Amino acid sequence: YTRHTDRIPCCTGGFGGSSFWKIRYSSPSIFRFLTTKEQFHALLDSGEKCLHGEKASDDTGQKETAEDSFEEPQEKKLKVDPDEQERTGKQDSKRMRGQNKSRPHMKPTSYDTRRLCPSIIQEREAKCVFGDKCKFFHDVAEYMASKPADVGERCYLYDTFGKCHYGLSCRFARAHISADLKNLVNEERVEEMLGRKPVRNSLDKDLQWRLRKKVVPFTASDAYMKSVFKGGPKEAKKAQSADNGKRWGCCFGGRGMWSIVKTIGPLTDTDIIKLRQGEKKQCGNLPFRRICKRFGADITCGEMAMCTNLLQGQSSEWALLKRHESEDLFGVQVEGCFPDTMTRCAELLNNNIDVDFVDINSGCPIDLVYKKGGGCGLMTRTNKFQQIITGMNSVLDVPLTVKIRTGVQEKTNIAHKLIPEMKTWGVSMITLHGRSREQRYTKSADWDYINTCSQLASPIPLFGNGDILSYVDAMKARETNVSGIMLARGALIKPWIFTEIKEGRNWDISSSERLDILRDFTHYGLEHWGSDTQGLEKTRNFLLEWLSFTCRYIPVGLLERVPQRINERPPYYFGRDYLESLMASQHVGDWVKISEMLLGPVPTNFNFLPKHKANAYK
Repeated sequence: YTRHTDRIPCCTGGFGGSSFWKIRYSSPSIFRFLTTKEQFHALLDSGEKCLHGEKASDDTGQKETAEDSFEEPQEKKLKVDPDEQERTGKQDSKRMRGQNKSRPHMKPTSYDTRRLCPSIIQEREAKCVFGDKCKFFHDVAEYMASKPADVGERCYLYDTFGKCHYGLSCRFARAHISADLKNLVNEERVEEMLGRKPVRNSLDKDLQWRLRKKVVPFTASDAYMKSVFKGGPKEAKKAQSADNGKRWGCCFGGRGMWSIVKTIGPLTDTDIIKLRQGEKKQCGNLPFRRICKRFGADITCGEMAMCTNLLQGQSSEWALLKRHESEDLFGVQVEGCFPDTMTRCAELLNNNIDVDFVDINSGCPIDLVYKKGGGCGLMTRTNKFQQIITGMNSVLDVPLTVKIRTGVQEKTNIAHKLIPEMKTWGVSMITLHGRSREQRYTKSADWDYINTCSQLASPIPLFGNGDILSYVDAMKARETNVSGIMLARGALIKPWIFTEIKEGRNWDISSSERLDILRDFTHYGLEHWGSDTQGLEKTRNFLLEWLSFTCRYIPVGLLERVPQRINERPPYYFGRDYLESLMASQHVGDWVKISEMLLGPVPTNFNFLPKHKANAYK
């Protein structure tokens, strides 16, 4: 975690704009790679396998008009002038950045309306307790006749664990279903897996019931709240209500009187600097983190979980805390606005799950979180922030870390004022994203400012984050004093970046190798979400969300200037084979084609709208 002379430091930011993209065009090679939008999509629509051989004779005729035909993506639109905006009544498009506002809020689509009863799938000896009132199928022959066709010949769950718990409902059932429709078991493989628990931190049903009935004791949290508010939790709630009724703003300096509580203090591991894979909602899931671990990520962190949802026992929120056995250094990230709920959440996690650290996300920029005073809002509510950190530290047995941004407003950095205060509050590590809330991803990360803050944070480790997409970026960070780097978008665009940084090279990875990575993700997804129809389509949905990032990668072998920068916009280009071109498409329909290579055809009622709009390319 801490600084070391042989550390792998963080990177410098990239450059915005499309003018930095240069595809290799020595000799007539330009005609093999650069293309127009229309030609690019025409190739993908036709499904043509040979990109260059059949049309090589046409190159000479195209040379005269080649430069005119190569389209660059449109330039970013300038921010609307406030006076002009008021006169025309047009809404500022900047407010929409990074979010697909037109994406409707829909319940998960059910792709398997005729589902088999769990009592049959699990081959229970006892009959279904619901009897004739059961809403699921009990006639196996009728179910098998209406079941969608199997996707593949081999079942990853059966090959890995010796038994597929989805039985007849598995979309790879032919690999482990006998002629008499019985689920086969590989006893030898089952024996090997006996005693292993690949995934930990699942929500216990008894704990869920106690959380919903509000009978879980929070002794340590209540004791802390009494030390802060004389009336205990009741007075804390009154203070929260009063705080909600006010317009909160920057409140530096008011620290108040505090009772002495235990703190972890700065971490002092000096063996190696860690590469941390950061959270990304929808994409930083457990299967994806397994991919990152395979390529060399040292630390993994779960997706942001809302503390109130955890305290209510919501299964979907607790799923974000799950930890795979390959994650040897793993933390969970929580978000909240008030000291009583955050302290109780910390005590709940400390007593019920296995983690190496707990991270407070005080850098989340989304409106839903910020307007309630959470995320970036905590940076301007320092009294509440101090109470949260001190309270969580008093109930945790593991280090408490914090993720922040440079500030809220674009030109008003406040992290350098906040970091010295956080050192006295007992924070064990700080992660600093080099942009403000207002900047989102439209500007380059400010690594000079990160360097300044890392000096202020010493001896507490500070990890830098922002615009890291290559080992060259990491090498430039040797000039900074950060203790390590956190990767988020860079890992989503090219998860092999961890290998590149550790081996100090640009990896010209082939399209077949990239497809193998996607195939491994689908295997991990089927293991995590299930190999039945619902699990398979959920895996497909997360795969498509990830492909909205991977399409931004440009192969090293096509670049005139290496490496690729994270905020640069690539032109339309042909890959070295059809699959590489398909992976370069930013059209949702082409992402679906890739998913069908791995998970079979989509259902007739399938629909998908991407969550991320790739604001850096807008």
